[in-house]
Amino acid sequence: METEIDAPSDIEDPRPLIEPETAEAGRARLSGKASTAFRTISEVSTELEVPQHVLRFWETKFSQLRPLKRGGGRRYYRPEDVALLRRIHALLYREGYTIKGVQRVLRTARRGDVETQPSEARPQAAQSAEPTIPGLPKPPSRSADKLLRELLAELKQLRSLLD
Repeated sequence: METEIDAPSDIEDPRPLIEPETAEAGRARLSGKASTAFRTISEVSTELEVPQHVLRFWETKFSQLRPLKRGGGRRYYRPEDVALLRRIHALLYREGYTIKGVQRVLRTARRGDVETQPSEARPQAAQSAEPTIPGLPKPPSRSADKLLRELLAELKQLRSLLD
């Protein structure tokens, strides 16, 4: 027979309160490097759980990725490169974009077009806990979303007239 023991509520927890760390600080702590440190392809590959050859392939497909190359062709990724790789990885693996789709998103972000950015059909992009990267799209504003919905409704009407 088990008895339930009530813990006194007036006893304070002796452990100090720890502030929740940011995702970036957590990654830096796990890798043993500062968040501003350069990373090797091996370190980035391990962090993203993607083979090294995939990272090299992405370099050929995304001109924004430009790691430093030292003697012998050894790659060193800047913190901005790592953040961009995380974004590419999220778009491809979590949000289901194709390579061409990610290229379009990055190209659109560079131009700054709000109307052609992904809509709320990709809710994870808006809820991403990853840091904001300059030049990458932000979720569309409510007015842009409303405009897109109105245009879609109008296009459907026009298509029904043609059928």
